[in-house]
Amino acid sequence: MTADAGRPGNRRLLIQLLWDMAAPIALFYGLRALGASMFAALLASSVLPLVTTGVCWIRDRRLEGMAAFVAGVMLLGAVGSLISGDARFMLARDGWVTAVAGLCFLASVWARRPLAYLGARPLLEGRFRSDGTPWETLWHNEPVFRRIWRVSTVIWGAALLIDAAARVVMSYTLPVNTVPGLGGLLWPVTMVLLQLVNGVYYRMTGLWQLTAGSGRREGRREGEYDVAARS
Repeated sequence: MTADAGRPGNRRLLIQLLWDMAAPIALFYGLRALGASMFAALLASSVLPLVTTGVCWIRDRRLEGMAAFVAGVMLLGAVGSLISGDARFMLARDGWVTAVAGLCFLASVWARRPLAYLGARPLLEGRFRSDGTPWETLWHNEPVFRRIWRVSTVIWGAALLIDAAARVVMSYTLPVNTVPGLGGLLWPVTMVLLQLVNGVYYRMTGLWQLTAGSGRREGRREGEYDVAARS
Protein backbone atom coordinates (compact mmCIF):
# COMPACT_ATOMS: atom_id res chain seq x y z
CA MET A 1 0.00 0.00 0.00
CA THR A 2 1.35 3.43 -0.88
CA ALA A 3 1.55 6.32 1.54
CA ASP A 4 -1.40 8.05 -0.10
CA ALA A 5 -3.59 4.99 0.02
CA GLY A 6 -4.05 5.12 3.74
CA ARG A 7 -4.85 8.83 4.04
CA PRO A 8 -8.65 8.66 3.52
CA GLY A 9 -8.83 6.00 6.23
CA ASN A 10 -6.70 8.12 8.56
CA ARG A 11 -8.91 11.15 8.00
CA ARG A 12 -12.00 9.07 8.70
CA LEU A 13 -10.38 7.77 11.89
CA LEU A 14 -9.63 11.33 13.02
CA ILE A 15 -13.17 12.49 12.31
CA GLN A 16 -14.53 9.47 14.18
CA LEU A 17 -12.30 10.26 17.16
CA LEU A 18 -13.38 13.90 17.27
CA TRP A 19 -17.04 12.87 17.01
CA ASP A 20 -16.72 10.31 19.80
CA MET A 21 -15.17 12.95 22.08
CA ALA A 22 -17.33 15.98 21.27
CA ALA A 23 -20.77 14.56 20.51
CA PRO A 24 -21.45 12.95 23.94
CA ILE A 25 -20.49 16.19 25.73
CA ALA A 26 -22.73 18.26 23.45
CA LEU A 27 -25.59 15.80 23.94
CA PHE A 28 -25.20 15.85 27.74
CA TYR A 29 -25.35 19.64 28.04
CA GLY A 30 -28.08 19.87 25.40
CA LEU A 31 -30.30 17.46 27.32
CA ARG A 32 -29.58 19.25 30.60
CA ALA A 33 -30.59 22.55 28.99
CA LEU A 34 -33.86 20.91 27.90
CA GLY A 35 -34.57 19.87 31.49
CA ALA A 36 -33.44 16.24 31.49
CA SER A 37 -32.27 14.79 34.77
CA MET A 38 -28.56 14.45 35.48
CA PHE A 39 -28.69 10.66 35.31
CA ALA A 40 -30.74 10.57 32.08
CA ALA A 41 -28.39 13.02 30.36
CA LEU A 42 -25.33 11.03 31.44
CA LEU A 43 -26.88 7.76 30.32
CA ALA A 44 -27.83 9.14 26.90
CA SER A 45 -24.37 10.63 26.34
CA SER A 46 -22.72 7.34 27.30
CA VAL A 47 -24.91 5.34 24.91
CA LEU A 48 -24.16 7.62 21.93
CA PRO A 49 -20.66 6.16 21.27
CA LEU A 50 -22.23 2.68 21.28
CA VAL A 51 -24.64 3.81 18.56
CA THR A 52 -21.74 5.23 16.54
CA THR A 53 -19.81 1.96 16.93
CA GLY A 54 -22.86 0.01 15.79
CA VAL A 55 -23.25 2.19 12.70
CA CYS A 56 -19.58 1.63 11.83
CA TRP A 57 -20.02 -2.12 12.23
CA ILE A 58 -23.09 -2.16 9.97
CA ARG A 59 -21.29 -0.03 7.36
CA ASP A 60 -17.94 -1.86 7.33
CA ARG A 61 -19.04 -5.29 8.57
CA ARG A 62 -16.04 -5.37 10.85
CA LEU A 63 -15.03 -3.89 14.20
CA GLU A 64 -11.50 -3.06 15.25
CA GLY A 65 -10.29 -4.69 18.45
CA MET A 66 -9.89 -1.44 20.39
CA ALA A 67 -13.26 -0.14 19.24
CA ALA A 68 -14.90 -3.37 20.35
CA PHE A 69 -13.12 -3.17 23.71
CA VAL A 70 -14.17 0.44 24.35
CA ALA A 71 -17.74 -0.29 23.27
CA GLY A 72 -17.87 -3.28 25.61
CA VAL A 73 -16.58 -1.26 28.57
CA MET A 74 -19.09 1.52 27.84
CA LEU A 75 -21.91 -0.98 27.68
CA LEU A 76 -20.90 -2.58 30.98
CA GLY A 77 -20.56 0.88 32.53
CA ALA A 78 -24.02 1.88 31.36
CA VAL A 79 -25.55 -1.35 32.71
CA GLY A 80 -23.72 -0.94 36.00
CA SER A 81 -24.92 2.64 36.30
CA LEU A 82 -28.51 1.57 35.65
CA ILE A 83 -28.21 -1.01 38.43
CA SER A 84 -26.54 1.31 40.92
CA GLY A 85 -28.26 4.51 39.87
CA ASP A 86 -25.01 6.34 40.62
CA ALA A 87 -24.18 9.26 38.33
CA ARG A 88 -20.63 9.52 39.66
CA PHE A 89 -19.97 5.88 38.84
CA MET A 90 -20.97 6.63 35.26
CA LEU A 91 -18.71 9.68 35.15
CA ALA A 92 -15.74 7.68 36.44
CA ARG A 93 -16.18 5.09 33.68
CA ASP A 94 -14.03 7.13 31.27
CA GLY A 95 -11.23 7.06 33.83
CA TRP A 96 -11.35 3.28 34.15
CA VAL A 97 -11.37 2.85 30.35
CA THR A 98 -8.36 5.17 30.07
CA ALA A 99 -6.58 3.26 32.84
CA VAL A 100 -7.06 -0.05 31.04
CA ALA A 101 -5.75 1.54 27.83
CA GLY A 102 -2.67 2.76 29.72
CA LEU A 103 -2.04 -0.71 31.12
CA CYS A 104 -2.38 -2.17 27.61
CA PHE A 105 0.30 0.23 26.37
CA LEU A 106 2.63 -0.75 29.19
CA ALA A 107 2.01 -4.46 28.65
CA SER A 108 2.75 -4.11 24.93
CA VAL A 109 6.32 -2.97 25.67
CA TRP A 110 7.24 -6.67 25.81
CA ALA A 111 5.18 -7.62 22.75
CA ARG A 112 6.64 -8.16 19.26
CA ARG A 113 5.57 -4.62 18.34
CA PRO A 114 4.63 -2.03 20.99
CA LEU A 115 1.41 -0.06 20.64
CA ALA A 116 3.08 3.32 20.05
CA TYR A 117 4.83 1.85 17.00
CA LEU A 118 1.65 0.22 15.71
CA GLY A 119 -0.28 3.45 16.10
CA ALA A 120 2.32 5.75 14.55
CA ARG A 121 3.34 3.60 11.61
CA PRO A 122 0.17 4.03 9.46
CA LEU A 123 0.28 7.79 10.02
CA LEU A 124 3.98 8.51 9.54
CA GLU A 125 5.71 5.74 7.60
CA GLY A 126 6.91 7.05 4.24
CA ARG A 127 5.35 10.46 4.82
CA PHE A 128 7.34 12.31 7.45
CA ARG A 129 11.13 12.72 7.15
CA SER A 130 11.47 9.44 5.31
CA ASP A 131 13.87 8.20 2.66
CA GLY A 132 11.39 5.47 1.78
CA THR A 133 12.88 2.73 3.94
CA PRO A 134 10.06 0.59 5.40
CA TRP A 135 9.74 0.84 9.16
CA GLU A 136 9.84 -2.94 9.43
CA THR A 137 13.33 -2.87 7.90
CA LEU A 138 14.37 -0.25 10.45
CA TRP A 139 12.78 -2.30 13.21
CA HIS A 140 14.79 -5.39 12.25
CA ASN A 141 18.09 -3.62 11.59
CA GLU A 142 18.26 -0.77 14.11
CA PRO A 143 18.27 -1.50 17.87
CA VAL A 144 17.95 2.24 18.55
CA PHE A 145 14.75 2.36 16.49
CA ARG A 146 13.26 -0.48 18.52
CA ARG A 147 14.28 1.11 21.81
CA ILE A 148 12.77 4.47 20.83
CA TRP A 149 9.36 2.97 20.21
CA ARG A 150 9.40 0.86 23.36
CA VAL A 151 10.26 3.91 25.48
CA SER A 152 7.62 5.96 23.65
CA THR A 153 5.07 3.27 24.51
CA VAL A 154 6.01 3.59 28.19
CA ILE A 155 5.50 7.36 27.93
CA TRP A 156 2.05 6.81 26.45
CA GLY A 157 1.12 4.27 29.11
CA ALA A 158 2.24 6.49 31.98
CA ALA A 159 0.43 9.52 30.55
CA LEU A 160 -2.81 7.58 30.13
CA LEU A 161 -2.65 6.31 33.71
CA ILE A 162 -2.14 9.87 34.99
CA ASP A 163 -5.04 11.04 32.83
CA ALA A 164 -7.19 8.18 34.18
CA ALA A 165 -6.40 9.05 37.79
CA ALA A 166 -7.35 12.69 37.17
CA ARG A 167 -10.67 11.62 35.64
CA VAL A 168 -11.60 9.38 38.54
CA VAL A 169 -10.70 12.06 41.09
CA MET A 170 -12.73 14.67 39.18
CA SER A 171 -15.70 12.31 38.96
CA TYR A 172 -15.93 11.86 42.72
CA THR A 173 -14.90 15.31 43.95
CA LEU A 174 -16.20 17.97 41.54
CA PRO A 175 -19.82 19.03 40.90
CA VAL A 176 -21.38 16.43 38.61
CA ASN A 177 -22.58 19.00 36.08
CA THR A 178 -19.03 20.25 35.41
CA VAL A 179 -17.26 16.90 35.03
CA PRO A 180 -18.28 16.03 31.42
CA GLY A 181 -17.00 19.37 30.13
CA LEU A 182 -13.77 19.21 32.09
CA GLY A 183 -13.27 15.60 31.04
CA GLY A 184 -13.65 16.62 27.42
CA LEU A 185 -11.08 19.40 27.84
CA LEU A 186 -8.67 16.99 29.50
CA TRP A 187 -8.35 14.89 26.32
CA PRO A 188 -6.74 17.61 24.15
CA VAL A 189 -4.53 18.69 27.07
CA THR A 190 -3.28 15.12 27.52
CA MET A 191 -2.77 14.63 23.78
CA VAL A 192 -0.91 17.93 23.31
CA LEU A 193 1.41 17.22 26.24
CA LEU A 194 2.01 13.69 24.94
CA GLN A 195 2.92 15.03 21.51
CA LEU A 196 5.28 17.61 23.00
CA VAL A 197 7.05 15.12 25.27
CA ASN A 198 7.30 12.49 22.55
CA GLY A 199 8.41 15.08 19.99
CA VAL A 200 11.28 16.18 22.23
CA TYR A 201 12.19 12.56 22.92
CA TYR A 202 12.17 11.63 19.23
CA ARG A 203 14.40 14.57 18.37
CA MET A 204 16.84 13.88 21.21
CA THR A 205 17.18 10.20 20.30
CA GLY A 206 17.51 10.79 16.55
CA LEU A 207 14.36 9.00 15.38
CA TRP A 208 13.84 11.25 12.37
CA GLN A 209 17.49 10.96 11.37
CA LEU A 210 17.00 7.20 11.26
CA THR A 211 13.86 7.39 9.13
CA ALA A 212 15.48 9.96 6.83
CA GLY A 213 18.47 7.71 6.16
CA SER A 214 21.17 9.19 8.39
CA GLY A 215 22.49 7.92 11.69
CA ARG A 216 22.07 4.26 10.79
CA ARG A 217 24.59 1.59 11.67
CA GLU A 218 27.20 0.88 9.01
CA GLY A 219 27.83 -2.49 7.41
CA ARG A 220 24.29 -3.83 7.69
CA ARG A 221 22.69 -5.28 4.57
CA GLU A 222 18.95 -5.09 4.17
CA GLY A 223 17.53 -8.41 5.26
CA GLU A 224 20.26 -9.01 7.85
CA TYR A 225 18.15 -9.09 11.00
CA ASP A 226 19.18 -9.00 14.62
CA VAL A 227 18.40 -12.10 16.65
CA ALA A 228 16.73 -9.86 19.23
CA ALA A 229 14.30 -8.53 16.63
CA ARG A 230 13.00 -12.01 15.88
CA SER A 231 11.84 -12.64 19.41
